[in-house]
Amino acid sequence: MAQVELIMPKMGESIMEATILRWVKKVGDSVKADETILEIATDKVDTEVPSPISGVVTQIMFQENDVVPVGKIIAVIATESESAVAKPTPSVAAVPLESNKVAAQTVTEPIVAIALPDTANVTYLEGRFYSPLVKNIAKAENITQSELDKIAGTGQEGRVTKKDVLDYVANRENAAAVPFVVPPATPSVSAPPAEAAPSPIAVPNIQPSAAATSVSGNVEIIEMDRMRKLIADHMVMSKQTSPHVTSFVEADVTNLVNWRSQVKKDYQSRYGENLTFTPIFIEAVVKAIKDFPMINSSVDGTKIIVKKNINIGMAAALPSGNLIVPVIKNADMLNLAGITKSVNDLAGRARLNQLKPDEVQGGTFTLTNVGTFGNVMGTPIINQPQVAILAVGAIRKRPAVLETEFGDVIAIRQMMFLSLSYDHRVVDGFLGGSFLRKVADYLENFDTKRSL
Repeated sequence: MAQVELIMPKMGESIMEATILRWVKKVGDSVKADETILEIATDKVDTEVPSPISGVVTQIMFQENDVVPVGKIIAVIATESESAVAKPTPSVAAVPLESNKVAAQTVTEPIVAIALPDTANVTYLEGRFYSPLVKNIAKAENITQSELDKIAGTGQEGRVTKKDVLDYVANRENAAAVPFVVPPATPSVSAPPAEAAPSPIAVPNIQPSAAATSVSGNVEIIEMDRMRKLIADHMVMSKQTSPHVTSFVEADVTNLVNWRSQVKKDYQSRYGENLTFTPIFIEAVVKAIKDFPMINSSVDGTKIIVKKNINIGMAAALPSGNLIVPVIKNADMLNLAGITKSVNDLAGRARLNQLKPDEVQGGTFTLTNVGTFGNVMGTPIINQPQVAILAVGAIRKRPAVLETEFGDVIAIRQMMFLSLSYDHRVVDGFLGGSFLRKVADYLENFDTKRSL
């Protein structure tokens, strides 16, 4: 029998730390193999950590809300026969026993056999490091290394967090906006008497004050939850990073709508999946990206990084009302059935808060369906570090002019708007507009004779 050290798992290649949200099990509690022992959160997603072994929790090294680097020991679990004599001593966490190493080999690798984080992308300075996320924000905001070194870190061991960098940027911009008062020039000989000269306007030294809190009135003050704060920071960072431009097109998707109505029952019986419009939209986006590969890129300083893999992110609503963007990896390698299965699986697990961190990162282009909420169009914010995001609006019946061999006629058609927000640093109007028009063309010219 042995004790097993539970370490903070590495939740993705760019994830260097995680926050402990809640300990499901306490010291002295019994736990079964694969039973949830705690819940953690990264800047990408919340997830549950299962126990690698059945036994009793004998030690908990960190408390709720602590930020813990990956690879750190967070708890010790003893087998039931050993739990009666196991004592929470510092030596267990500091020096792993030989028996611990043997026991850890029997555990599923992603849980306990996790290598220490790769420090190749982390800069250390006097005991603290800068995560890739912090370095990326600093680069985007033109923060020099010397400036970064002077930022007071509020993270563990003085670590500079994303919030520290964003606060620094906000304060720097506010400081730049303070008006500068030019002192009055020395009066010349012909100047009027000093008493006749107007006094210079004094500009008070206004110090930023704490946010005002209403103490009366018919209002309700709600503190943002953790995910909403992350979303807010990400959206502000995106607008500060990319000059946004949005283009719009209107598409006649009558043939597409009629085809789906005809085949959705057969599709359900054949594949066991509900065929929504989202997979069809993603299929059209993938085809258009192949026609205009520069839209599938990111920016690194003055370099444009064109991605060969086509990984489509799709915005999905969570029960809390927040949005998350799971990613369909290598969507260009999937047929419509494969895309449909991935869409339904990711959307379903997003609603249950069961997404893995790797499933919400690595996207190269994002699609958001604002039509789900009954909106006809939207101007989405780019999901950094991508350079474009497509919003599809609600499909609605409207009268439209059709050209026929007998002349123009007015008919009832299924119409929708598509809008593309793009980073004008690298995507100009020709590329953005052409790509958007191509997506609409693929939807309008949908093959209604295609087989399932």
